[in-house]
Amino acid sequence: MYKTIAFNGKFFGAGPTGVHKVAEQLIAATDALISEQAADDVDYALVVRNSVKVPSYRKIMCVQENPLARRMHRIIWEQCYLPLARRKDFILNLCNLGPLCHRDSATMIHDAQVYSAPDSYSLGFRLWYRFLFFFIGRRHRLIVTVSEFSRNELVRYGVASADKIVVVHNGCDHVLQVRPDDSKRAALGLAPKRYVLALANTQKHKNIGILLKAFAKPEMKDITLVLFGSAKQADFEEAGHAVPANVKFTGWVSDAELVGLMASAGALAFPSLTEGFGLPPLEAMALGCPVVAAPFGALPEVCGNAALYADPFDADAWSRQMITALDDCAVRQSLISTGRRQAGTFTWKQAARNLFDAVRAVTPAYPR
Repeated sequence: MYKTIAFNGKFFGAGPTGVHKVAEQLIAATDALISEQAADDVDYALVVRNSVKVPSYRKIMCVQENPLARRMHRIIWEQCYLPLARRKDFILNLCNLGPLCHRDSATMIHDAQVYSAPDSYSLGFRLWYRFLFFFIGRRHRLIVTVSEFSRNELVRYGVASADKIVVVHNGCDHVLQVRPDDSKRAALGLAPKRYVLALANTQKHKNIGILLKAFAKPEMKDITLVLFGSAKQADFEEAGHAVPANVKFTGWVSDAELVGLMASAGALAFPSLTEGFGLPPLEAMALGCPVVAAPFGALPEVCGNAALYADPFDADAWSRQMITALDDCAVRQSLISTGRRQAGTFTWKQAARNLFDAVRAVTPAYPR
């Protein structure tokens, strides 16, 4: 019988990423879920390596390891110390990786892009992740992923068998709890509804280059492309892209600034060639921002009929669809209303419930 369900908190204290955001939201939603249930004889813990500030939880206790563990390299801590310290527990790993030697584990693998989009990652990164995925998929009791598309990809690339993988869609309702900050939009001089928002990411599969080509077209000269994130103009130019004059870069943005930008944007453009889930389009929909996406990866599964779609290799198609999203009032209102409904079906409470239903199935001692 498992004494404790332990969340692997290695990601706390690391730089913010989309995967880390998902893990934080799932842990918070799980805490709320188990707080509603009757008392049981299983404890819940979030095990972190560093003395970092973590949210306060009602039922999940935070365990910060001893000074020796804090000095360990992150990989050593996860692969050696964590499974030894938690050898009697069931470990939940929510950020792709987990300790190989701890069989009583469930690991959330968000996508198979180290296989399907190898050019987006360094050789060392690809080899390390493929090595770990190979053993995690075979040794851990449960593999969780975020879409049917990702499940099929993980099976296709031999990470795990289909009967071992459970889909737990992400939620997006966290953005509704964030108070918008319009300071970034004001600083960039952006007119509401006259700019398109997209990721500032040079990874090949994110395909932002097609947007740069679309915004170089004459019909787009009065619309601004706003790229949010860490990549700068020089990064895109070094990658061989020409950056038109009507493109602006925000640099790093806080959650509140991003919500402010999404709420005032004319549209969010998401031209990825593959995507394990695609959280930004749902976040935009929840905030009433129309979405133009590529019909690739999990995007059709996640966005449904609430987005406009464009061929990810056709710049003309992107310019047409973005102009439609901004200037066709009937289409725009339809996208906003259907987008809100679509986003409303993806909640963190439901994600937490699905996750723990899956955990119950592989841990019979877990109370029902």
